[in-house]
Parts: sequence; structure tokens; C-alpha cells
Amino acid sequence: MELKKDSNAVSIDMLLIVHSEKRRAAQGTRSDRQADPGALPQRRGGLQGIGNGIRRWQKFEGSDVHGTQLTVEVHPRDAMPQLLKKFSLAKCTYVQGLQGEKNGNTRPRQPGAKDAHAYPWDRSSLKSMPLDLRQFEKLDTYASQVTVNSGLDELVSDLLQEAHSDLERVRVIWIWICHHIEYDIEAAQEKDRQAFKPTDILRTRKTNCDGYAGLFEKMCRIAGVQCMTVPGYSKGFGYQTGQSFSGDFDHAWNAVYLEGRWHLVDSTWGSGLVDSTTSKFTFLYNEFYFLTHPALFIEDHFPDNKNWQLLKPPQSLKQFENNMYHKSEFYNKGMLSAHPETSVIKTVNGKATITIESCAPTLFMFMLNGKQEHGLLSLRKNGMKLDIYPPTVGTHKLQIFAKGSSDVYSSVLEYTLKCNYVDISVRLPAELHQPVGPSWFSEQMGIVKPSHPDPIIHTGDGRCSVSFGVEEGISVLASLHGDEGPVTEETQRRYIFQVQRQKRAELKVQLPQAGKFALKIFVKKRLEPGNYVFVFNYLLCCTNTKVNWPMFPESFGNWGQDNELLEPLSGVLPANRNVPFKLKLHGVAKALVKGQDTWPLTLTREGYWEGSCSTAGCREIYVMVLENANHNFYSYILKYKVNAQ
Repeated sequence: MELKKDSNAVSIDMLLIVHSEKRRAAQGTRSDRQADPGALPQRRGGLQGIGNGIRRWQKFEGSDVHGTQLTVEVHPRDAMPQLLKKFSLAKCTYVQGLQGEKNGNTRPRQPGAKDAHAYPWDRSSLKSMPLDLRQFEKLDTYASQVTVNSGLDELVSDLLQEAHSDLERVRVIWIWICHHIEYDIEAAQEKDRQAFKPTDILRTRKTNCDGYAGLFEKMCRIAGVQCMTVPGYSKGFGYQTGQSFSGDFDHAWNAVYLEGRWHLVDSTWGSGLVDSTTSKFTFLYNEFYFLTHPALFIEDHFPDNKNWQLLKPPQSLKQFENNMYHKSEFYNKGMLSAHPETSVIKTVNGKATITIESCAPTLFMFMLNGKQEHGLLSLRKNGMKLDIYPPTVGTHKLQIFAKGSSDVYSSVLEYTLKCNYVDISVRLPAELHQPVGPSWFSEQMGIVKPSHPDPIIHTGDGRCSVSFGVEEGISVLASLHGDEGPVTEETQRRYIFQVQRQKRAELKVQLPQAGKFALKIFVKKRLEPGNYVFVFNYLLCCTNTKVNWPMFPESFGNWGQDNELLEPLSGVLPANRNVPFKLKLHGVAKALVKGQDTWPLTLTREGYWEGSCSTAGCREIYVMVLENANHNFYSYILKYKVNAQ
């Protein structure tokens, strides 16, 4: 399209050429979507360089321009950005009767000192202005349900029917885009594909990051709100911890002017996710990228001009590359800080420690090289502590996940561990699950006042006793796991003997050999169906190579939770011996021990059933009870094996 011939006039094509010359040469393809872990859903990939699309839709939307006077301004990279074109519009089609129409299409004020927020983040809010998101509930519902009947102007007019302030105008535009425009994966994979016109976006309901930003800017301007598209680098899909950035910019977002100040939004990252394994887009709204606090926005967005950071002091590209990257879910799930604050950690004596502070009790888990192994994660009321022990020297990938109030764990942090030494003596059992040690979560699940608040228990003789209070109606189950045994589900439980005393449970543990073992604790509500739920585990450590304890006797279903076994505790009895028995049994009329013969047990004044039996000629010994004196049917409650003669 040709403009009016004028000594100062140039073509739109020349404008784009001049504008593109300030870009640096491309040095590899970068994506424009936010990264997520492993097999979890991935942020969207983008085109090679922002120069392929940012603001280019304006070239194709020139049909509204009938007479134009245009000025081109060229400035250094970090100078205050100036508006590249000044139009004297002979005719423009805008929605009639919109408040602030003039404000949205005049030359926007450039960011200055009053727009800048302090860096680092002061923890005051995730937003750059005070917001009560509850006030948007009806507005969001309305905006998400608006349909496109004709053109862009009419769409904006329909959206603004329920919007009565600039903030609400921006909100309905943001919500509509995030819920109706999906990321165009094919466009992200085709380097030379033209960026989208808003009319094309409305027709296909697809675009790339350039199109998201361009559409958002145009809709805001139609609505009478000042808005700018901001190009820059992003820590998006494909980002590698500690990588450097150069060449063409790989992403675009927006700045909007509200209540006398500039604010930042990214509708691309607010709309959803792309699964890297299937390359399928899923709408998954992310509130984090609406009016994000600039001190948080800078973690994954670095603008082409430092003034659009809206920070004091602004960050350098080197700082952006080196700073720890907290994913949006880190803040969405209430995290406040993490230490170390560097994304690359060197182990000390084969160990690295990570701590996270959160606003409220939160469940965490981790994966080292894709497996939940080689770490001790303990929960705290306001965060967690993780001690990680890489199994080999070299570089390792550590991912940390948080659950928050939802039922889904989301990746919140990624670290690169560099290990130059492995301490073999601290090898952890593969079956050691997370978390370790009692915490607010075990209290929530009905386990209180533990005898051992620390997650690690050292035993010299291979035996220990752990006790804790159990709330009414809660059943407890425990199992023992080690890399060299026990192996079957039966033996995992036979090295633990559970004793219930009133509202307190005691777990007596005997280790089969020296080493490290995971003592897992499970609970369930007695009156509810379903399986036992894992709550936490202890790490049991024994260095005594002489340890070789046998299993406890096998217990059957009629062994009551309030029963207590004092002797014999070993599940294997010596041959040809008289063995004493002492038990506390509740609600039974008679008790006996059955082997080659039958030996009755006598109830003492202290409330114990006592007696003895001979193991001569026996391979197995049973303890049996009669629960009702009027019946003749005895039930098995304990089973012992007898050593071969």
C-alpha cells in the first residue's frame, strides 16, 4: 500500500525494514513458552525470533488508513522507546460511545520512575496493583462466554457491556483471549510463517505469541486503554537452566496503562499448555500472568528495553540469565522463597540442601534424574527442607514439585546439581518415600505427639521402639523396607510388632541386618472403605554388622489393636525348650498355646495371660483364644516357627 506522497512520507514496508534493522541476528531457535518438567504438560514453543511477527499485523490492517503522515524514529537498544509511527487518521472505524477512546489511541506515555517497582520482590503481592480477584468472578464468567458474531470492534463492544472501568475493560479482554485463542503449534514450528492479523485470529482462533500480544494491544486500543507490545527474551519451553540468550527475541507480551501506571500481562502464557509428548494444546488458565508484579515477571521475561522491566534497579541480561527461575506455580501455590538462590548447585561432601519457605503448610515431592530417590524431604509448617545425595559424580537434574490446595503436584523449581564426590556410606534405600519424619501432615492424618520428631533414627543393637498418639477411629499400619531385604509384603511387616495402649501406638522394630531401612507409616479411617494411605517414613540406620534379628511372630486378624505381647517377641523359637509366654489380651474368656500338646494360659491379677509350653517335636506354635465362654471355637491370634532340631 502506498501512502500520500509527502517529503516526510515513507511506505509501511520501509517502516518495518527500519524497525527490523535494530534487531540482532538470529543465533538459533528459541521457544516462547514457559517450561514445565519431564512428562508434565509443557509451555508452548514459538517461532524463531520475535522479528517474524511482532506488530507485523499492522501492515495488513492498513485498510482503515486513508491519509497518513508517518515518522520513523531509530534509537539505541536501551534508550527510552519511542512510538515508531504517528498517524493522522482521515478515517478510522472504532466502537462508538466507548469511554476513554481518545486515551487508547493517542501516543502512550513511556514508563518512568513512577512506574518502577522495587527489586527484589517485597512479598507484598503477586500483582502490581491491589486486586481482589473475587470482584472479577461475575465479569470473568461473562467475558468467557462472549462469542464472536462479526468483527473485532463488535467483539470488543460486546465485552465492554459489563465493564465499567479501564481495569475491567482490560480484564474482559484478557479473559476472552485466554479462554478462546489457542496456541498455534504449527506456526511455532514454521520459522517463516507470517504473523497473524486480528481478523485471521478471530477466524481460526489460533495464533503465536506475536499474535496474542498484537490482538491484546489492538483490543485494548479499541476499548480506549493504552497498551504496548513488548518484545524480549523468555525462559519458556526448551529453556535450559543457566543458558545464555542472544540473537532474535523469542517472545512478546504487553504493557497496559491503568490508574496512572504501567502494568504487565502475558496472555500467551495465561491461556494454556502444550504437552511436549503429544504436541496438543490444552486451555489451562493461569492467573499469574495478569498484572504480574514486575519483580516476579522479570524471572522469565526480559524486555528489549530495560525501562519496560518497570523495576528499580533494572536487571541486566546477565543477571536475568543467572537468577534463579521460579515457575509461575511456585507463586500460585503460595511459595515465598527458595535457597540456594542460584539455579546451579555444587554439592559439598556429596550433599546439597534446598529449603523452601511458603505461606502455608504445603506438600512437596522431588525427582532426581526422573526418580524419587536419593533424598530426604521433610515438611515444615511453612515450607520444606530437602537433603539430596546424588548417586554418582557428574551433573544431575533436580525437580521440585508442590501440591498446594489442589490434588495435583506441579513443578515449581528446577536445579542443576554438580557433584564431584559421592559418600557411599550415606546411600539411601530405594523404597524411602517422601516425606521423611512426622510433620503437620501426619498430625492432619491423625498421628500426633511422636516419640521421635526427627526423621532419622540410629540404633546400635538393631532394635528400636517408636510411639505416637493416634486419634479416635484411625488404624495404623507399618512396614519395613531395605535394599537387601525384607522383600515380600509379609516379611516387610514381620519385623515390626505393633502394640496399642489406649490412644497411643507403639511400633517395636527389629532389623534383619545392619544397614539403612525405611520404616513406612500408613493410616486409614476404620469405618471407611479403601486402602491405607502413606503418611511418612523414618530412616533407620544401624552400623552393627553383628545384628541379625529374626522376625516377630505372625499375627492374625483376631489379634486386637489393644493387645500386647511381652514375650516371646521372636517369631522363631528354639527347639526342645520350655518357652514362657506373657500377653495382655482384651475381651477373651480363655487363652492357650498349642504345639505338640496344648498348654493353657492363666490370667493374673495384673491382667496378663501367662504360661509356658514345650517346643519339643514342634515345627509351629500357635496362640489361640476363646472369645465367648459359651462357645467352643478357638481363634488363632499368633503363629511362631520352631527351629529345626
